[in-house]
Amino acid sequence: MQSDNPLFADFAKLMNSAAGTFAGMGREARDAARERFKEAFGGMDFVTREEFDAVKDMAAKAREEVEDLKARLAKLEAKG
Repeated sequence: MQSDNPLFADFAKLMNSAAGTFAGMGREARDAARERFKEAFGGMDFVTREEFDAVKDMAAKAREEVEDLKARLAKLEAKG
């Protein structure tokens, strides 16, 4: 049931406009926050998990090789 009262019609229009304005403000705030986040973290270099794991494996292998070389050097020094 609709009212023919222009005061109620104007009030309804005002409320619809306010709701649209608040929704727009929310979208703008979200977009601005997203842009600030991109600016803050955009210059940082992040690696993928696969790249991290590959380097981690290479470092472990290098540590093992160093330990082996230390043992060989200790044997050679003991002979000499």
